[in-house]
Amino acid sequence: MAEREPYFVIIRGPLGVGKSTVSERLARQLGGEIISIDRILDAHDLWEEGNVWEFLRANEIAAEMALRPLARGQPVIFDGNFYWEWQLEDLVGRLDHPHRVFTLEAPLRVCIERDRGREKPHGSQAARAVYAKSTVFESGIGIDAGGSPDSVVRKIMAHLPRTRAPADR
Repeated sequence: MAEREPYFVIIRGPLGVGKSTVSERLARQLGGEIISIDRILDAHDLWEEGNVWEFLRANEIAAEMALRPLARGQPVIFDGNFYWEWQLEDLVGRLDHPHRVFTLEAPLRVCIERDRGREKPHGSQAARAVYAKSTVFESGIGIDAGGSPDSVVRKIMAHLPRTRAPADR
């Protein structure tokens, strides 16, 4: 029997809500691998107009990237805005593994302020546009992301399968 059941986590929400920071800390805590939808879009020159096919192609690449770590029993954390519910369903349908979807939630003003603090901010117009698109529907477990990244990770961890500590193996 494998030491841990392979699973994946989707962290979604608006720009500036803390997805990347939370995903990085969660991956460290779980010994997992992060797959960023935004990085895939950039690396493969998929972002042109925000069309359906761009996100479907990013999902295809993301699912393919997840196969190796999942086969090793390593959790995978997907980080993305996921504007459409069907976009989530498409990614989930590509992987035959247990999963959890978490939607990070914070007021628009918090997202704009966090974006301003980045090395390369996207700007308040972009934050507003992404907020409008990514909050149209609810999916998975809503997590209040208004606090510290560590508190958000603790909230997420409470919903994930418990694994044995390395000393227990």
